[in-house]
Amino acid sequence: MRADFYLIAKPRFAAEPLRLVCELAKKALAAQQPTLILARSLEQAEALDELLWAFDEDAFIPHQIAGDEDDADTAVLIVPPGFDTPDRPLVINLRDACAPGRYERVLEVVAADPAEREGSRARWSEYRRRGFAVAKHDM
Repeated sequence: MRADFYLIAKPRFAAEPLRLVCELAKKALAAQQPTLILARSLEQAEALDELLWAFDEDAFIPHQIAGDEDDADTAVLIVPPGFDTPDRPLVINLRDACAPGRYERVLEVVAADPAEREGSRARWSEYRRRGFAVAKHDM
């Protein structure tokens, strides 16, 4: 099991952190990895849904917000709080807590905000405690 922390520093992502999430989802789709994106709120899930349609005019990323009978068939499923979904091999976590469930890999997207960084340290420690190999990537 592996946890990768993407620490946003570059202006391209600092201004719009969800753009990095779209890039990660695009890579996951290319690798044929069914993906859950755990959004912090319904508003964030809706913003991500819109951005996934528009961020790359040459890419089509099949996605939707959880809560539909097609959830299991959708390559990238955006999950707001309060929705239960089956586990997938890859999770992109935008929440304050460690991703729940069983998965092979979790990608933690961490904004440049100091409070976000502090929360990521606690998640880093928790993943290590659970036996995950952890890595940091400056974005």
